[in-house]
Formats: sequence, structure tokens, C-alpha cells
Amino acid sequence: MHIVFVHRHGPGQFVHIARRLMSEGWTATLLSQSTDRPVPGLRVLRYSDRQPAAGATDRANRAPVPYVDAGRRVARILDHLNRSGRKPDLVMGHIGWGGMMFVKDVLPDTPAVGYCEYYFQPQGGDVGFDRSQPVGLQQRQALRLRNAVQLATLDQVDCGISPTLWQKSRYPAAYRSKIVAQHEGVDTGRAHPDPLATFRLPDGTLLTPGDPVVTFAARDLEPYRGFPQFMRAAAIVAKRNPHVRFLIAGGDGVSYGQAHRDGGSWRDVLMKETGLPPERTYFLGQLPHDQLIRLFQVSAAHVYLTYPFVLSWSFLEAMACGAPIIASATAPVQEVISEGKNGRLADFWDVEQIAHLIERTLGQPPELQRMRTAARQTVVSRFGLAECVLRTQDLLQRLIGTRKTGNVTRLPTRRPATIHCQGS
Repeated sequence: MHIVFVHRHGPGQFVHIARRLMSEGWTATLLSQSTDRPVPGLRVLRYSDRQPAAGATDRANRAPVPYVDAGRRVARILDHLNRSGRKPDLVMGHIGWGGMMFVKDVLPDTPAVGYCEYYFQPQGGDVGFDRSQPVGLQQRQALRLRNAVQLATLDQVDCGISPTLWQKSRYPAAYRSKIVAQHEGVDTGRAHPDPLATFRLPDGTLLTPGDPVVTFAARDLEPYRGFPQFMRAAAIVAKRNPHVRFLIAGGDGVSYGQAHRDGGSWRDVLMKETGLPPERTYFLGQLPHDQLIRLFQVSAAHVYLTYPFVLSWSFLEAMACGAPIIASATAPVQEVISEGKNGRLADFWDVEQIAHLIERTLGQPPELQRMRTAARQTVVSRFGLAECVLRTQDLLQRLIGTRKTGNVTRLPTRRPATIHCQGS
């Protein structure tokens, strides 16, 4: 069997299923503009990267033209594979950046699976969450244009996969019946509690479990992931607790939303605003994965804040490591955290409440170990890598089997427990 993955910066969410299929003799090809990690045996074919139009600083306001162009470039590569005798048996790709848009025009009889990560809407999600930034007509129009690429793709793929129930629910009702809630999985064998773990700070200090360490991690330190709220809460905690250290992993770029209006990094702006003591505040940059895991293993309180948006891998990995969780009461976090059972939830905007929960957690309350154990069990039972990958593989193989029988008008169905990683 030959599967082609399509991802702008891959393999991304497809790394685990790609490894699984190749271990069973499948041939796998990745079509991407760039790669985020090497995967032995995965053939990579690159298509050129045309950047969004100049002046598009907001993720939701980017013009759709570059994504249409990406779809055309991917289509040309698929056509070449088809003509050269390397036609894929299945194509699986992210639908948000246009690469999957013309797959069926090239390969009308090949099953296609779309990864449905996020559908933009002017209410109920990330857009409009910050009430100080009202959603105007121009932004609403931009959202509709961005979604046009996804809708054109959803209309033709055989099925879609979305990592959480909430992310699935963002898509129009007309398409939800062909989307399954299926997370790609978390390697809980790699992300696990370790009472002997150590984390070395840039100044040489060696931290171990039990040290008063508050952690925060995001791809980039920006408002979408609650970085300002964390820093303001950390400043409150720092004044009351002179021995607490704050370890912050993430870059100074902007993955989502907008850069600061003054042009500086959010890190510099917030350090100046909050007056956090620099000798106890460590900015670690974007850590290698093994160091990020060690960071979670020594954490005495891990803070995860987010707009209603895509759920972060790092959040689930922190839970798998048994880190005590203080998280925002936003979707889809509330799909994972049950207040008082496997973590604590705070109002995203309530800095005092976040600070209080950090301090309470650092105080080692009696229920802390129970919540740490429950956090890991949540990930093991609902997001465990082996089970999630097997369910995805089962879905893909049944799609191929259905295609061969000629019945492709409906998504293959089986009992939800055998399809959905999240019990949907």
C-alpha cells in the first residue's frame, strides 16, 4: 500500500500513523513545504512556499490565494506520481492550508482523508474571545474566505479527522457526519512521571521533583496561549513566595494572532510590565522534546492557558508526566480537565485566581497526588498513542476496502468505541 501525506510543515500530526504504517510494509510519501522532523523511511517531496500577501499579520486575515496555489502544486505532484506508476492507495492531509483542495480532481477514485484541525468562526472560538478587539466586517469577510478553502476540500474528501470533539463541532453541521473525533495520540511511554528526573538551568542549577518550580510552555509566547495572564499571575506569586522559580519554554515569534503593537517581543513587554525578578525567571526558548519532557517531570505547578482554540500537544504531555495542572476554563481544555479531579481550572482573564491556584498547588494540598495520577490516567486512557494509532489505521484500511468494493458514498461506520479516540 502507498499512502501520501499532505502537510505544509510535516509530518506534523501524521508522524505516528506514518511510522506505524511503514512498520507494516506500507510505502509512505510526504508532500510538504518544509519538514518539522525526520522520519526514517518517509519519502519527502517538497512543493514551493509562496508566503501570504504582504501586510497579513493576523492568522485569520490571511488571503486564501496562496492556499489555492498550494493545492495546485500538490495536484501537479500527485499527477506526476500517478503517471509514473506510483499512484497512492490513499491520500491523507491537513485541509487548512490548501494542499488537499484538488486531490480528487487528480485522483477521483483514491480515498482521501482530511485532517480538520480548526474552522474559523467570528464567535465562540479564538476570534472575538478578547473583548477589547471587536470583530469587524473586514475580519468576518477574511474568515469566510479562509474557510472557503476548507469547505472546498471537505466537500470532496471521503472523511475527516478532528483531534477533539470541540474542534470537530466548529465545522458546519452539514459536514460533521463525515468527521470523526480522533486524536493522533500521545506517547505516554516517553512522557511519564520520573521521581529521579533532573532539569539543569542555564546557570547550572540542577532542579529535581519537589523543588518549587512553576512551568509554562507554548510554541511562542503570545496572547493566544495566555502568556500575558501567566506573567501577571507569576508576578503576584513571586512577591508572596521568594523561593519559587518560573521556567518558561517557548519562542519569541508569533504563531497565532498578532505581534505586540510596539514591535517588541511579548516577553520583553511583559517582563517590563510585571517586574518579575529576572534571577528567578528563566526563558528557555523552544526546547528539544526530551528536555521539554524533563521540564514537565520536575514541575511543581504547570500552567496551561489558551484562547478557545487548538489543543496543544505540550498540555497533554505535561499531564502524562503527572505535572500538577492549572488550566484555563476554555474549550477544548474543559473536554480534558475535570475541576478538582485531574487538575484545576481558572478563568482565563482572572489573574488573581490563576495566582491563587498556583500558590495552592505549590502548597502541596492533600489531593495533589491524586490529581497528578488522574491527569496521567486521563491521557493514557483517552489519548494513548498505541490505541489512537490503531484506531486511525483501522479507519484508513476500511476506507481503502470500501473503495475497492465501490461503496464510497458514506463514511465507513463501526461502533464508536472502535473509531473514536475520544468516545464521540
